Amino acid sequence: MIPIPVEHALSHAARTVSPETSTTEAATMLRDPSVPALVVLEDESVVGMITESDIVAFVAETLEPHPVDTIMSSPVTTVSPTESLVDAAESMRANGVSHLPVVDGGAYCGLVSASRLAPYLSRTRLEIEWQDDPMRIDADDSGGIRISE
Repeated sequence: MIPIPVEHALSHAARTVSPETSTTEAATMLRDPSVPALVVLEDESVVGMITESDIVAFVAETLEPHPVDTIMSSPVTTVSPTESLVDAAESMRANGVSHLPVVDGGAYCGLVSASRLAPYLSRTRLEIEWQDDPMRIDADDSGGIRISE
């Protein structure tokens, strides 16, 4: 499998909030289908994540608005923009998350989600090592396929 770095699948437009942002405001932002998660930044550092499931769980417990730092997931698993997509997917699986903030040198760069990784990764990992001479597939004069070695 060709290693593809995370920076090819991250979303630079991912929304961010501060820890003091109200849960009501965060819920409103998450209603937008293009906003899968909110990265919580404090002084340019990733300190948490808020997803729809965090809001749903919170609302099930209370209807009063609170700052997002009362319900955000923390600490946050992050990924480097140069890390491979396979490693990012494995990190998501191992940590039970579907979004990873992309951080370079401590600075937030964007967000990569499982849905953004899906087109780059197959369900099964197939590694083939070709041991024979190179093979070539061409169209022949009749429109058929000709395989030559």
